[in-house]
Amino acid sequence: MIRKIEAILFEPVGCLAEFPAEPFHEIAVRFFGRAAHKPVSKSASRAYWHLLNLLEAGQHHGAEIVAWEVRAGTAASVYEDVRPALTELREMGVKLCIASSLSAAAVACFLEKNALQEFFAVVTNRENAKGLKSVPLTRTMANADLAPEHSIFLTDTLEGLKAGNEAGVPSVLMMNDPDEARRLAMPGAAGKPAGGIVSLHELPDFVRLVAAKS
Repeated sequence: MIRKIEAILFEPVGCLAEFPAEPFHEIAVRFFGRAAHKPVSKSASRAYWHLLNLLEAGQHHGAEIVAWEVRAGTAASVYEDVRPALTELREMGVKLCIASSLSAAAVACFLEKNALQEFFAVVTNRENAKGLKSVPLTRTMANADLAPEHSIFLTDTLEGLKAGNEAGVPSVLMMNDPDEARRLAMPGAAGKPAGGIVSLHELPDFVRLVAAKS
């Protein structure tokens, strides 16, 4: 159960920006001998989370893979509502954190290119977390001394919701795909989110709503 929200954990892919899917597909093909999705998905988020499964199984975190991830971070297009929403949340006193399974170089490249470093109190990647998917969430919670009942994780895929559940952090769904959002929000759905937004502009109001209910 979410009480007053004091911290928000973000996965940049699909939640802060539109990443290109191609670099994630390339990694899957070049280093694991398989397409990241069949048929090849245009969704970077699905390709990314599927790739994390391959990385987790293969433990293949070489420099060439990092280089492709940096390409994705460089080419990512930040959503226009990101800076206004992050600014408002910071003014509300909400602690903002990056909890990503991207490499350190890819996360740093993304944040620097878009001048977003100033907003995040904690930046966790797969290297300083020493793990993938739920591990960066767990590490972020520990490093920032966050309580699960006062925190949320923003994600846009079923795999992300599962990672949040495993880490014990309530997840809020970024509803980039309306059809998938409806499916994930159905009663009995695996990894059902604690709430959903269609734009980051809604996130400050979501925080206020939770505070008012509690």
